[in-house]
Amino acid sequence: MKRGLIAATGVAAMLVSVAACGSSDSDNGSGDSGDKAKSLTVWFMDGSNPAGWTKTVQAEFEQKTGAKLNIQVQKWDGIQQKLTTALSESSPPDVVEVGNTQTPSYAQTGGLAELGDLKKEIGGDWTESLNKPSVFEGKQYAAPWYAASRVVIYNKKVWADAGVKETPKTRAEFFKALEAIEKKGDAEPLYLPGQNWYFFDGLTIGTGADLVKKDGKKYVSNLADPKVAKAMDIYKQYQAFSKAPKDKDEATPQQADVFAKGKTGAFIGMGWEAATAIKANPAIEKEIGYFTIPGETADKPEGVFLGGSNLAIATGSKKQELAKEFLKIALSDKNEGALAKEVGSLPNKDSLLGNVKGNPAAEAAAPAAKGGGTTPLIPEWAPVENAPNPIKAYMTAVLNGKSPEEAAKQVEGDMNKRLAQKQ
Repeated sequence: MKRGLIAATGVAAMLVSVAACGSSDSDNGSGDSGDKAKSLTVWFMDGSNPAGWTKTVQAEFEQKTGAKLNIQVQKWDGIQQKLTTALSESSPPDVVEVGNTQTPSYAQTGGLAELGDLKKEIGGDWTESLNKPSVFEGKQYAAPWYAASRVVIYNKKVWADAGVKETPKTRAEFFKALEAIEKKGDAEPLYLPGQNWYFFDGLTIGTGADLVKKDGKKYVSNLADPKVAKAMDIYKQYQAFSKAPKDKDEATPQQADVFAKGKTGAFIGMGWEAATAIKANPAIEKEIGYFTIPGETADKPEGVFLGGSNLAIATGSKKQELAKEFLKIALSDKNEGALAKEVGSLPNKDSLLGNVKGNPAAEAAAPAAKGGGTTPLIPEWAPVENAPNPIKAYMTAVLNGKSPEEAAKQVEGDMNKRLAQKQ
């Protein structure tokens, strides 16, 4: 079920430069109850908990509760099975970081404690788009921690040489800028391969499309919906400005490496991808700029996929109240703001977005957070994105001339088969 990791993996990659710190306590689960050697075990994913933030939260927790914080950093590889197993044991970790789109799967199995009371106490103003993945079947099973989304990363020199003086505020203005670069002829206006699936997912969020629908008690493909077709038409308009292959994704080759050569006007990616381009060509750093993916109107940015992580409490933890105290501290406005400031992640409240000021990539991502979303928040979704992803095949088919209806019909059998797999 590799798909479940993807949502948070993109953000984790953004955070890899920060080191985790914490106790080396050997207690692997919630273990004993009562006051004897009172400690709380927290599982963070590799790259998620930066040093400064962790040090502060650990000190606050230990001072307030008198308990020891046992932080254990987990590797992404194999985490799905490891966490599933841990949550089913009698002494699981007390608090766990979960990729936001993974939450429904763990909630369905009964591994996560319900946190409706915590939501009422500290989550009244959590951003709805970030909190939505924490809710399953109407109940709160986690708390939103952080997120990130795609932005436009552009080459200032290429744009200036084409006479484009301002960054666009609408999709039409963006197309006009790309047309100017195309007319100049010295650079590829936009690098956009045919299977940049998460950008497409953002477009479906923007058009209000649902990728699946209920058929009786089961979920089936909804790719034939006109709203999905509308999103694909927008994608096709963007892709027309690119020479990238229609049957590859943004990692084949790495789009940041293509951009690093200095002959590309822009690409759509995660903010951390700029660092990849700079590593490949340090000279390009001074030319890199960022802006929010513009929507149809200036007052509403394009829909974006929000990848991120939630914090949850294991149902089997014998330290429920202590775990909630940790969440209150970790998710306080002060510490949420500090996390955003330290690594450029999107905090769980709109009121805290000011903390990303000074980080140009995060500043570009912030305006779209409120209107962002995810893939379908159902446990059945995970197999859909296992390679070969049928939605990528749908995208390539449309770009190669098939109608959206024909392309949807071409892949619906495979997609429905995946949605029917037992989790």
